[in-house]
Amino acid sequence: MKVHILDDWFDTLRGLPCFDLLNGHDVTVWTDHQPDEAILADRLQNAECVVLFRERTKVSRGLLERLPRLRLISQRGAYPHVDVAACTDNGVLLCSNKGADGANYAAAELTFALILSAIRQLPQQMASAKAGGWQMGVGRSLRGRRLGLYGYGRIGRVVADYARAFGMEVVWWGSDAGRARAKADGEIVAECRAAFFGTSDVVSLHLRLTPETRGSITAEDLGAMSPRAVLVNTSRAGLIAEGALFQALNAGHLGAAAVDVFDTEPLTDPADPLLSHPKLIATPHIGFVTEDEFNKQFTDIFAQVNAYAAGAPIHMINPSVYAR
Repeated sequence: MKVHILDDWFDTLRGLPCFDLLNGHDVTVWTDHQPDEAILADRLQNAECVVLFRERTKVSRGLLERLPRLRLISQRGAYPHVDVAACTDNGVLLCSNKGADGANYAAAELTFALILSAIRQLPQQMASAKAGGWQMGVGRSLRGRRLGLYGYGRIGRVVADYARAFGMEVVWWGSDAGRARAKADGEIVAECRAAFFGTSDVVSLHLRLTPETRGSITAEDLGAMSPRAVLVNTSRAGLIAEGALFQALNAGHLGAAAVDVFDTEPLTDPADPLLSHPKLIATPHIGFVTEDEFNKQFTDIFAQVNAYAAGAPIHMINPSVYAR
C-alpha cells in the first residue's frame, strides 16, 4: 500500500522498532505540519492509507473529498479531529485502537513533572539562576498536600500512585460512573464538586475530550479554588470552558496553572495572552512525546495497516465501509 504518515515533526518513527512493521509498503513520512487543506490534499493525492500522529492534523470532509485513492486512515485513541461521517461517505475506513492496553506512563510522568514545577517554581528559579539572580522565591513541599484528580481513568490512577509516593493525599471527582468506580476501589471521593475544587492544593485533569466532556471545567469551578492552588492539564484544552483559565489567572483565583495542551496547536505566538501569562507554566503538548510511547502507539497503528492490507481489518470505527 501507499502509506503516508503525517506530522512526524522530528522524523522519529523511522528510527523505532515499530517501523519495521511497514516493510513491504511504499511509505512516505511528512516531517512538517501542513494546515493548508489544498496543499495537504496535493501531497496525499496518491495515498491509499494515511497514518495520523494523534490529533495534529484535522481530517475534514473537504480534505477527504480531494483524496479519491484514499481507503484507510489508521490512528490510535479518540478521534474528535476526524469527520467519521465524511469518511463513511467517501468510502474511507477509519481504524483506531481506542481501548489500548495499559496507561500512558509518559503522560502521567509529565503530569507529575508539571506538578513539581509549579509547586517548587522550577521554571522561575532556573530562569533566575541563569540570569545571575540566584533564588527568586520560596516554593512549597508536596508532602501533606491534597491532589485532586478529575477523571478516574488509567493515567489518573498512575498519577495517584506517584502522588502517594510523595506523601500527598489523593481525592477524586468525575462522572457519576467514575466516582462510583473510585468508591468501589476504596478511593476517597470528594463529598461534592465544590469541595473537590475548594480543598485541593493541586487539581489535575484526566478526561477524554468528547462532546459530553467539552467545557466540563467551568469558571465557577476555577473560582472555587484557593488563590494558591495549581491547576494542571495534560489532557485536552477543550475540557476547560473557553477563556475560563485565562480569566481565573487574571482574577487571582489560581496561584498557577501548568498545561501541556492549548485550544490552538501548534501555538507559536509568544505574545498569546495565555501562553505569555506570568502564572502559566507551559509545555508544547509533549505528554505522549517519548520514544517509548511512540513505539507503543505506532505498533498498534501499523498493525492496523497490515491487518487491512491482509483483508482482515481491526479496530474499525465505521465498519460499514468495509462491508460494502
